[in-house]
This record gives sequence, C-alpha cells and structure tokens, in this order.
Amino acid sequence: MKGAVALAAAALLLAVGDVDAADVARVWERTWPILLFLLAGSLVAELCDAAGLFDRAAHLVARAGRGSRLRLFLLVCLLAVAVTVVLSLDTTAVLLTPVLLTLAASIRVDARPFAYVCVWLANAGSLLLPVSNLTNLLAAQRLGVSAAGFVALTWAPAAACAVTVVAYAALRFHVPLRGRYDPPTAPPRTDTALLAASVVAVAGFAVAVLAGAHAWAAAGGAALVLLLAFAARAPARIAPGRLARMLPFDLAAFAFGLFVVVGSLVDHLTPLLGSAAPGTWGPWALAGASALAANAVDNLPAYLAFEGFVGPDPTRLTAVLVGVGAGPLILPWASLANLLWWQRCRARGLEVRARDLAREGAPVAILAVAAGTAALVLVA
Repeated sequence: MKGAVALAAAALLLAVGDVDAADVARVWERTWPILLFLLAGSLVAELCDAAGLFDRAAHLVARAGRGSRLRLFLLVCLLAVAVTVVLSLDTTAVLLTPVLLTLAASIRVDARPFAYVCVWLANAGSLLLPVSNLTNLLAAQRLGVSAAGFVALTWAPAAACAVTVVAYAALRFHVPLRGRYDPPTAPPRTDTALLAASVVAVAGFAVAVLAGAHAWAAAGGAALVLLLAFAARAPARIAPGRLARMLPFDLAAFAFGLFVVVGSLVDHLTPLLGSAAPGTWGPWALAGASALAANAVDNLPAYLAFEGFVGPDPTRLTAVLVGVGAGPLILPWASLANLLWWQRCRARGLEVRARDLAREGAPVAILAVAAGTAALVLVA
C-alpha cells in the first residue's frame, strides 16, 4: 500500500511538471542496484529463516549462556549485531525478534529486555557495512567507496553506538537479568543440508561484499545457492506463491517513489534556506537534526533530504548516518524496522505501547547518537 502511495506522489509530480522524465531516469539509474539488493537480500534472509538458521543460532546462544541471564543477554546482543551487520536491520526486526521472544518464553525469562535490545540494535547496530541499512548503501554510492572504504569511515561510530546500546540496556534491565535459567537441551529440528546451505550462503555473501562485489550481485548469488538447496530438499517451500510473498515489492516501490519526491523537495528547499541549509552544518548539528527528522518522518526520507543538502562530504555524511541509524528509537514510524518489530511483538503476545517505546527509547537514542558522533569526530 505504501509503495502505491509513493509511486502515485511521484507520478503526480511528473504530471504537473515538477519533475521530468530525465529526473525519473536519473533516479532509476541510481536506485536499481539498491532495489535489486533489497529484493535479493530479503529473499536470502527469508530462506535462511526457513532453513532454521536463526532458531539454531538462538539455541546455541542459550546453551552458551550456561544458565546466567546476564551472559545470555550479552550473547543475544552479539547475535543481534551480527545479524544486523550482515543481513540488515529489517532481518533483525522481522526474523530474529520472534525467535528471541520464543526463546525467552521457553526458558522462562522476561522477554522485554530481549525485545527492546533487538529493535535498538537493529537500528543503532546498522552502521558498519553498506548492506546493513539501505541508507548505508545510498551513502556508499554517493561517496563512491567500496565496502572496505565504507568500514574505514564508519567503524568507530558503529562500535560506539553498539557498545553504548548494550551497556545502557544491561543497566536498564539489570533487575530482570539477575539470576539463572535452565538452558535448553534438545536443539530445534532442522534439515542439516538446508542449514549448511544457509551458513555457506551467508558466509559467501559477507565475504563477497567485503571483497568488493556489488551488494545486489552478492545477495543474488547467495539467494541462488539457497534456492538450489531448497529445490533439492524441499521444493514445496519455494513454490512461486511463497517466493512472491518473501519479496518486499511494496517496500521497493515505496523507496523508488520516495527518491523522486524527496529529490524534488530538496530542490525547492535549498534556495529558500540559503545559508541556513544543513550543508553548512557540522557533524554534531547534522547528527542531532537528522535523528530528530528520522523520528518525525522515517529515517529513509530523512537521510535522502540531508544527503541532498550535505553532498559527498565523508565526515558530514557519516554524521547523518549516525543520526538516521542510531536516532530512530523513539517513535514507531521512525524506521520501517520499528514498525516490523512492533508487529512481530504483538503477534507473539508482547504488547508494547507507543509511549512505552518512546520512554524506553529516548535515553538510549540520545546516548547512542552522542557516542557515535563523538567517535566520528575523534577519528575524523
């Protein structure tokens, strides 16, 4: 539905002459690799989930916790960061969240610390690799840097944001994290061949991205490995109808339409703002303002707007990434990951009110954005 709305808005701008066909063609030329990665990457994540990769990872984490709730929580944080970095923040929100809620119920521990840290790290933990967040892919493309070059820009703020979130969460939830739990014994039932294929696909995807392959090509290769494995072991699970439901066509349409609309908006605002435009601001102002904008209108349009003002300046554009990555922890619509996480929590019987999300998320958002920006300034 949101994709149709965004495309309709872009079509209206085209009809009234606010943008022309050349503008739309430039947007398409820039976005098709990102949209293709979005589709292929989502398919990889869904097939890994169907293979039982996340269930098995959660079981291993619960075993490694050896009965300590705090140790389990810290291991869950590491798992959430790893999933976010390699498979993107939406994967953490959509696929890892229900697995962790089920795990918490099975070992009889309070699910709320695991739920909250999952959505916090889905956002604030998504700064390291281009594939961790669509905004990162856009920034890497704008800067013209490889995955390794992107990591060189973001490693310090990424580490600062993630460590800050984990430290804050451990202190905030120290009461329910006291004591012990009974570790699970029997692992979840999975097809060993499909599980092995999912591990190979994810590892190959990560290596390919770090080696400099295009994100869409690396994700497409990983998806092909998984599709072949499922075709051999469980063909019914990749029937055309099921595959179509795994692909986020609506989100891809939404992103493309948003590019057109926000590009037009920035073109109109730049001459009006003049010297007050964000292009003249430093890292602290950019990080804070982009975090506020992300909570107001969603992180993707917030990034697109600030990118249009800032241009290809590595430090200041990274500051925007800190704001739109670690900042949208307060309101449900601040990022798509928040909304997806909210839906998954409700589906598993965990009710989180909007005011609860804001009350819990505001302090950690402020601390994470401040820590990430400070780290960026120190290493710049």
